[in-house]
Amino acid sequence: MSRQNFAPQIPYGTRDFLPRDARRKREVETTIAGLFARWGYDEVVTPTFEYLDALTTGVGGDIQHNMFKFLDKNNRILALRPDMTAPIARVAATRLTQEEWPLRLFYLTNVFRYEQAQAGRQCEFYQAGVELMGSPGAGADAEIIALAAEAMLDAGLKQFQISLGQVEFINGIMDEYELGATERQQLKTCMVSRDLVGLSEMVAASRLCAASQQLLRDIPVLHGKREILKQAYTRVNNTVSRRALDNLSEIYCLLESYGVSEYVNFDLGLIRDFDYYTGMVFEGYTPGLGFPVCGGGRYDRMLAFFGMDCPATGFALGIERLLLAMERQGLKTVGDSRGIYVAWREGMLNAAIAAAGALRSQGHMVELALHAQSAAEAEAFRQRKRFARLIYCE
Repeated sequence: MSRQNFAPQIPYGTRDFLPRDARRKREVETTIAGLFARWGYDEVVTPTFEYLDALTTGVGGDIQHNMFKFLDKNNRILALRPDMTAPIARVAATRLTQEEWPLRLFYLTNVFRYEQAQAGRQCEFYQAGVELMGSPGAGADAEIIALAAEAMLDAGLKQFQISLGQVEFINGIMDEYELGATERQQLKTCMVSRDLVGLSEMVAASRLCAASQQLLRDIPVLHGKREILKQAYTRVNNTVSRRALDNLSEIYCLLESYGVSEYVNFDLGLIRDFDYYTGMVFEGYTPGLGFPVCGGGRYDRMLAFFGMDCPATGFALGIERLLLAMERQGLKTVGDSRGIYVAWREGMLNAAIAAAGALRSQGHMVELALHAQSAAEAEAFRQRKRFARLIYCE
């Protein structure tokens, strides 16, 4: 095949960020990183690939089906990171034990999962996230949720809703009903996928009484404001589920103090698709997207797999999903404008260089013309490339 006919392809599920999209992505990431730093979080950077056992420790085996795996020269299995929670837990438990705890860490990076590519999610995608390790209370969970809300607000997203749940609410019900391992897994699978038909069929085939069956069918639709917690409290008789509801109520009171409770609803059927969650879980949704923009929760047992028994909570925000949501809501970002164009007539290049340098020293983004132009030519070029201003040296 001749080079003239060669059309290189990129792998399935990957994408190129062309200049405008790359600018928008970078400025959103910069905004979010600044927010995390102001809240006292320190950035960490982990390897793009690690040994398979480190990436799956404490996460559960199902994630392996969606991982990109390969061998090193010693035939040890490596994998591209599918998620950042396990790598951050490894770093905290093995490299940061002498630091002052609790730890507040954040990351901005790409992760990899083999799945059906769609708008807002590729096989390689970008996340910003935080992990708060060493604090077991509702205060830490409330901080994480409030920070997720502030991240979306700071990035420019105004219309969103956070769904807040507690995995122990469902675990308590399953314990109370003495469900076996198979029934538990079927129940969780239906709830994660929101398969109400499958859930109803599974429940109908169980040995449970009619009232218990009805509660299991109702769990996915137990969502709303604080009154839903009161309703749920009267329908369960076990201590675990009631403690979970008390925990949600305490978190919500703190979110009121943070000033973000208006963005929060309760969803008692929310489980999420990772097995490591042990307490509160949440997802952030916005109009126009059928999938969450962000999500997270408490995972108190993961660090123990790396040798440190320590509570933890955190969240991840999808950068591409955030950008897609803003685009669909018609929200303009700085990436839509290119700053200042400095042009010059014949003989005025030195003056133009000086003008461009002065503007750059003031923090402006400046592009300098590389050849002489008339004022009309410079203005036409400015409009075509969407510069906000023209400085013409004559």
